[in-house]
Amino acid sequence: MADTFHQIHLQIIFAVKGRANLLQKVWRQDVFKYMAGIIKGKGQKPIIVNGVSDHVHLFVGLKPSIKICDLVRDIKNNSSNHINDRKLLPGKFSWQEGYGVFSSECSEGHSQINQVYNYILNQEQHHRKRTFREEYLDFLKKFEVEHDEKYLFQWIE
Repeated sequence: MADTFHQIHLQIIFAVKGRANLLQKVWRQDVFKYMAGIIKGKGQKPIIVNGVSDHVHLFVGLKPSIKICDLVRDIKNNSSNHINDRKLLPGKFSWQEGYGVFSSECSEGHSQINQVYNYILNQEQHHRKRTFREEYLDFLKKFEVEHDEKYLFQWIE
């Protein structure tokens, strides 16, 4: 009997509502671990979750048994509830609507996986040199994603 084989790796990016710098360094990694737990709980493989104060990158090994939009919705909803239930911030926390999802060709083996992993691991260093807007627009250009800027994230100038 034949089986289904897959190797799907996705980088998912989304921002804090209003692009506010709310993901505080003292508890940020705990929230990222919580997100990894959500991914794992959905039967998917969390490779790395990391980010900076205003946005997050998730690198996920995805099984074809779940829709990406359902996974992202559950990660955003559950992590927002986690932050709010623990009162990590004085006000109500939420993520901005929308997200970016990008796939990497891994036909060359694990070298591409390692590149994406290291890119996400070193988010703080990357954002010393370039803004989230520059980074996100570069992703859209690199992956040739058609877009209208009026439908992108709210940008802080």
